Amino acid sequence: MTHRSYLLTAADIANLPGTHKVHFLNPNAERINKSLGDAVGLQNIGVHIITVAPGKDSTEYHQHWYEEECVYVLSGHGSVTIGDEQFPIGPGDFMGFPRNTVAHALHNDGSETLTCLVMGQRLEQDVGDYPRQRKRLYRNSGQWDLVDMKDIADPRLPPPD
Repeated sequence: MTHRSYLLTAADIANLPGTHKVHFLNPNAERINKSLGDAVGLQNIGVHIITVAPGKDSTEYHQHWYEEECVYVLSGHGSVTIGDEQFPIGPGDFMGFPRNTVAHALHNDGSETLTCLVMGQRLEQDVGDYPRQRKRLYRNSGQWDLVDMKDIADPRLPPPD
């Protein structure tokens, strides 16, 4: 890798192809993702610029047990759900989610594209909860296992409906 390959200029980023992603549990969660971290060879930190169209979610409402995640709003307006509360967000706002804390999700309820810088760890193992779907995702060295929470013996979970 040449020294130049560690640098992404603004022009390089503008020319990066974005990947259209739809969340596997939320068809309204659509975004275009540009992986800056992948482009410079980062393996342990995910760094992405995401764009979310008006009316769309960035992901399904979720929380990580082991990975940390953060979001910085570059442009546009939307809302973030943190736990049971909803807050307006706009350019310059920052959200940080330490491991094993609160579920969260972004929604573009504005009239223009919401653009964010999203960063998070890339651990070999993580557990993620999708409380609204009552699902848990176990990720272990590339293998993903999605289970219904009703099938998990976990005293921290509310009783099944």
